[in-house]
Amino acid sequence: MTRLPEPQDPLFQRLNSSISFDIRLWPQDVRVSKVHARRLRDVGVVDDAELAELERGLDAVAAELESGSFEVAGGDEDVHMAIERRLTELVGPVGGKLHTARSRNDQVATDVALFVRDHCKRAIELTAALMGRLLDLAERHADWPMPGYTHLQRAQAVYLGHHLLAYFWMLRRDAERFAAARRLAGEMPLGSGALAGVDWELDRAEAARELGFDRPAPNSIDAVASRDAALDYLAAATLCATHLSRLGAEVVLWSTEEFGFCEPADDFASGSSIMPQKKNPDAAELLRAKAPRVAGDLMRLVGVLHALPLAYSKDLQEDKEALFDAVDTIELSLEAAERMLAGLRFDRERLAEAADDEMLAATDIADLLVRRGMPFREAHGVVGGLVRTATESGRRLSELDPEELRKHSELLDDSYYEILRDRGWIESKRSSGGTSSDAIAVQLEEARAALAEVGR
Repeated sequence: MTRLPEPQDPLFQRLNSSISFDIRLWPQDVRVSKVHARRLRDVGVVDDAELAELERGLDAVAAELESGSFEVAGGDEDVHMAIERRLTELVGPVGGKLHTARSRNDQVATDVALFVRDHCKRAIELTAALMGRLLDLAERHADWPMPGYTHLQRAQAVYLGHHLLAYFWMLRRDAERFAAARRLAGEMPLGSGALAGVDWELDRAEAARELGFDRPAPNSIDAVASRDAALDYLAAATLCATHLSRLGAEVVLWSTEEFGFCEPADDFASGSSIMPQKKNPDAAELLRAKAPRVAGDLMRLVGVLHALPLAYSKDLQEDKEALFDAVDTIELSLEAAERMLAGLRFDRERLAEAADDEMLAATDIADLLVRRGMPFREAHGVVGGLVRTATESGRRLSELDPEELRKHSELLDDSYYEILRDRGWIESKRSSGGTSSDAIAVQLEEARAALAEVGR
């Protein structure tokens, strides 16, 4: 006898069912069920023989799920019911004891938290691999001059290694965010029941230890109502995807004929269906496009949780597809970015030619005037005048003669030409974190130390 004797409408069953997507939580659900069974043995709900049967049955169910031979039945609303139903078919009535002292509310919350912790760890591993690739590229291109940009206009010269390291440090922060998300998912919901706790004095601390959590969640209402673990993962993934989109955008830009700074490997590019001369950086373009997708997953879950009363509501079933999509997207993107960079080829001559633009030394000339006592704003105007004179006459800055220099400022002498000689303006950026060779050498050492710490 049930509270609702009438059968569910098939349309409602379709709306209500989550088995089509939450089945992927089966590894976490089996782990949680085994630990819960041991806690039931501790309080006498099952004896040692029954515990052994439950563990044997759960192993058999897991084997079916792993092999793909598991058959979902018509009444399997979600992964939890499916596993319990099949377990009872395999071991008999003792399978029905497993749901003692737990609710699907704390069960799913625990499964999701475990899933997040598992995939935070995976994201950190993939992020570290990409950081390692960037570090390798930065070391091999540490002294390759190129123009740096602001507003997508040539601004100041840098070394390619310095530019690549910018992404290394972005990713280091991403790894830290995934680590923080994993730590924040360290409170175990299991044992919270539907919302008020359970009638059995289960050893929740031992269950948390066995499942790899830091501690049991201290409040049963918060434990079943919260999806912060998923939100924290999605926030970290959104920022990571955003960083990957910027990397992808630059590869797209740099591989154009107009820039010609790099060329993707054939196995990470596509041809055109109609134009045989084309080599399209599709992998980089897709990295660029994945960021709004992951951000959309984040906002989707924020929308579900917005103004949702405590404790559990069926709305929370909508947490999983957004989380699963973000996990799949960011893990694929991180792995693809590392492989794409592995085959990326840079054109040293083209980069150097672009870096040879003497206009990139404008700030250094202004600094020369500042060292001789001129206020920077006045020096800025003087150099602007020099740039205008050179541009209007179709010459390089180094082609202005001494008399022309003196017309702009009596403080300009042969030191002006020394700044422009052999791109010395790159090596002048000696500040910590700058692009000079010495500063990059220090930064590379710091990056190697930082990479060694990722995931510890």
